Amino acid sequence: MAFIFSPEVHVAVPVFGTEDSVAVRRVYCVGRNYAAHAREMGFDPDREPPFFFCKPDNAVVPAAYGETLELAYPAQTQNYHYEAELVAVIGKSGVNIAVEDALSYVYGYAVGLDMTRRDLQMKMREMGRPWELGKAFDRSAPIGPIHRASEVGHFEQAGIWLTVNGETKQKSDVTHLIWSVAETVSYLSQFFQIEPGDLIYTGTPEGVGPVVADQTIKVGVDRLGELTVLVV
Repeated sequence: MAFIFSPEVHVAVPVFGTEDSVAVRRVYCVGRNYAAHAREMGFDPDREPPFFFCKPDNAVVPAAYGETLELAYPAQTQNYHYEAELVAVIGKSGVNIAVEDALSYVYGYAVGLDMTRRDLQMKMREMGRPWELGKAFDRSAPIGPIHRASEVGHFEQAGIWLTVNGETKQKSDVTHLIWSVAETVSYLSQFFQIEPGDLIYTGTPEGVGPVVADQTIKVGVDRLGELTVLVV
């Protein structure tokens, strides 16, 4: 069988300290998973089931430590926002996973950014329409090297932060997640069969805001290092 168009090559995210990479399969993002961020977006946080949106796998942009990733200011927006995230990387297939078993499905973790065309997202939200224009655009999911859970452990507690031009904008701890990584994996697996290479962007803390060209974002998570992104 021949393809009419050549299949796109999977995005591959390097595994820290190895020559290996993880091919990205799907990108799931948890919405409003920090209480303070939910409030700043105009919602009252509670323990209702989490909700998810997706980005295409080719929205993922691997970023190396010690280098500056250049990220072009996207089209059709005047309100381009950063969102610092802890990313969980799935390592084996599963469905209807119990919470107590969920972390065994997590291969590793990475630092991520959920870049957002906030004006388009809010417009779609007000119209009751999907968020793709605001969330699922090209190069909207930068990610750092993947650290294996066998080496860094799991992330019930870890600082997460983001600065713009050296000024702290986001500073929190993953203990403030409304739904933990284990709970998120378990819940997601009730609706999808999770597979190796799935990425789960677990949510962002309060302090999201806009960036413009020539501003530098630094985002980090304890034990996972820090990434540098220049908006151009």
